[in-house]
Amino acid sequence: MLALSRKKNEALVINNNIEITILEIKGDQVKIGITAPKEVPIYRKEVYLQIQKENEEAMSSDNLVALADLFRK
Repeated sequence: MLALSRKKNEALVINNNIEITILEIKGDQVKIGITAPKEVPIYRKEVYLQIQKENEEAMSSDNLVALADLFRK
């Protein structure tokens, strides 16, 4: 992991097309702004992990068998 220090209104650039700017710092909260192409998905980590979990559940063998049964009819 790369750890960087930034102050309010300072930014960092990732891969030439994603910019992360520190908008506000209040106590232990930091508000950031992200500028990225529309095709780049951006999620809060807890939302991303939930999506991954639901995708894994959807791909479970029970669900695949049920899906295969639907196509056999």
